[in-house]
Amino acid sequence: MKPKTKILIIAGSDSSGGAGIQADIKTVTALGSYAMTAITAVTSQNTTGVKSIESISPIEISKQIEFTSKDIKPDAIKIGMLHSTKVINAVLKSLNKIKVKKIILDPVMVAKGGTKLIDNHSIRILKSKLIKKATLITPNIPEAEILTKVKISSLDDMIRAARILISLGSKNVLIKGGHLKSRIMQDIFLNKNEISTFKNKKIHTKNTHGTGCTLSSAIATYYSCGKTLKKSCEMAIKYVNHSIGTGPGYGKGHGPINHLSTININKKFK
Repeated sequence: MKPKTKILIIAGSDSSGGAGIQADIKTVTALGSYAMTAITAVTSQNTTGVKSIESISPIEISKQIEFTSKDIKPDAIKIGMLHSTKVINAVLKSLNKIKVKKIILDPVMVAKGGTKLIDNHSIRILKSKLIKKATLITPNIPEAEILTKVKISSLDDMIRAARILISLGSKNVLIKGGHLKSRIMQDIFLNKNEISTFKNKKIHTKNTHGTGCTLSSAIATYYSCGKTLKKSCEMAIKYVNHSIGTGPGYGKGHGPINHLSTININKKFK
């Protein structure tokens, strides 16, 4: 099987393999596309939390984006962890140079264990500049609360926050409802023309490390293959839910999901 499309991932590395660049590469590969990367930071972490974060210089991040794209033009871009103002500005400058239209932004702000991954000034730059550049922004509820300053405790609150993000310049918003206390998982997709709710049964498990990274990479992959943005969100949510439900149960904390849930091994490789 040949890769269908090419995805450039701009994100941080997770040494435990469940989130970040590692989750992104696994997702893009498992869904049949070709993954390229620009690493923004190297983290030392495991399922119990983040031990340290080592930043990559903005110049080096730009080189990764531009030199890679000059040779292999991405069909879509997924953006994850951008931890400083200088990094965000460098990424914006590079995006203007390579001119890729399909951009999925996962505004990574807090790690699953609670470690803050971005400073307040960077959040302001992300709000004022980067979300306007993205085709879709995919915050979870805590991230949407930080971006909009709205307390979210219901579906109506999610819709209100999504509308604020649209007013800030977002073209499309997908707010993930996993943090709401409910038996049904509800995710809100919204733009200026429509509101859609994706409903799925909530899987009760602590092993959800990397779900946000995985979802945004899955959306970028489906979208790059010609699906509509709304359909890409729907399919990506199903992929993530199936991957949570078949998780391997590794680690003592928030364990990884099963990125290989789509793959059937051909008989000749068994």
